[in-house]
Amino acid sequence: MFKKMFKREQSLYIYAPMNGSIFSLDDVPDPVFNKKMMGEGIAIQPTDGKVLAPVNGKIVQIAPTKHAIGIMTTNGFEILIHVGLETVSLQGKGFIAEVDIGDTVTVGQPLMDVDLDYIQQYAKSTITPVVITNGMHRHDQYEYTTEKEGVAGKTKIITVIVS
Repeated sequence: MFKKMFKREQSLYIYAPMNGSIFSLDDVPDPVFNKKMMGEGIAIQPTDGKVLAPVNGKIVQIAPTKHAIGIMTTNGFEILIHVGLETVSLQGKGFIAEVDIGDTVTVGQPLMDVDLDYIQQYAKSTITPVVITNGMHRHDQYEYTTEKEGVAGKTKIITVIVS
């Protein structure tokens, strides 16, 4: 009982990976994201193509088509940045990864350069969901920013209160 009483609450802060407008996953026009099939998160309508690390961690996934990147945080959360909607069909065109699987990254470190004009022209949308893919079986609390505009690497978009 005393252990629980004095247990220190831990939090994970997830920062905006891109500059742009912040909005709820509920408003993403794709059921995979708005029905939270991939997990809890938030979305950004980016204003430029610089993708920065939203957390400290290790790169565990870069999609072969380079449209998505996964980072495992030091406390075991996997964060997925999915740049655009239906961008897998671009087969990597418009995306330049600046990291490799296994690299350790820190908040604000460049991960990827994206040609937003190309994506806007050839994919459904540039909307970028940021999702916690392995939090579904945990009992953590999520607090989402009330900010409407995010600055990459600076604006906290999600606070996870770890239980």
